[in-house]
Amino acid sequence: MKIAYKPLSQCRKNNNEAGFTLIELLVVLVIIGILAGYIGPKIMGHPEEAKRTKATLQIQGMDTALKMYKLDNGMYPSTEQGLQALVEPPVIGKLPAKWREGGYLEKGKVPLDPWGNNFVYLSPGLNGDFDLSSYAADGEAGGEGDGKDINNWEVE
Repeated sequence: MKIAYKPLSQCRKNNNEAGFTLIELLVVLVIIGILAGYIGPKIMGHPEEAKRTKATLQIQGMDTALKMYKLDNGMYPSTEQGLQALVEPPVIGKLPAKWREGGYLEKGKVPLDPWGNNFVYLSPGLNGDFDLSSYAADGEAGGEGDGKDINNWEVE
């Protein structure tokens, strides 16, 4: 059996075959970089907006629970009893007469705000029967932009 060998120059592919050049790949990468630079900040701004919306919903839920507490007991929990009075009967201050078995919050615990901080509760409040706030991203009273407080008296 005789094997025929082809010269190496005949084995190579034609230079006219399709493929990407380095320049074409670089152009595509530059376009992707420009798009990411334009679209990225718009997408990245939404998580903070979502956290603010979640905090607002949590405040509305606890506002409702506090009103149910008052309907049952004729008063809001005191500042020293705090929001914990919504999940277990208070043992300090004026004790509630008809505390609801199982508490006033669904999950049986007081949630943290979306930034991992405790909600601030004051009763009697400076802006109503009680004040309920999240200090937002900066975790401090006051603030601007993403650090602006979310307060029950400002929530619609």
